[in-house]
Amino acid sequence: MDLPLVYEDIIQILPHRYPFLLVDRITELEPGKRIVGYKNVTANEPFFQGHFPGKPIMPGVLIVEAMAQTGGVLAGCSAAEEGAAKGFDQVFFMALDKVKFRRPVVPGDQLRFEVEALRAGSRVWKLAGKAFVGEVLAAEAEMTASVS
Repeated sequence: MDLPLVYEDIIQILPHRYPFLLVDRITELEPGKRIVGYKNVTANEPFFQGHFPGKPIMPGVLIVEAMAQTGGVLAGCSAAEEGAAKGFDQVFFMALDKVKFRRPVVPGDQLRFEVEALRAGSRVWKLAGKAFVGEVLAAEAEMTASVS
């Protein structure tokens, strides 16, 4: 697959759609190993209406979800690389560990997700993800996912 992956490519891999597709672009990808993706955070995101009026902050759970979606693209592209015999339908969260939020994410920020496969190639993947705004760490988590 040619990089960068953009919206049209990402929706071929993930089942998510607006307003819940939280990955805009993939710029780096090593199947089975690592991926780098981006989310442009804009003031018109639907969640900012209520989180929080007058002081918009991206909910931490959505930062982790975006990180996980980036990992889902990694799993999907890795399965495609291994061939159709392996199969790939969806990726489901099983566990989150070591989740930490380091900095608020606000309108105008661009999130960069760096996700590394700690264990891959089976039906259960273990991923380590970090979300950055510029060079500042905004959030991090270890994720376990089931690939069906």
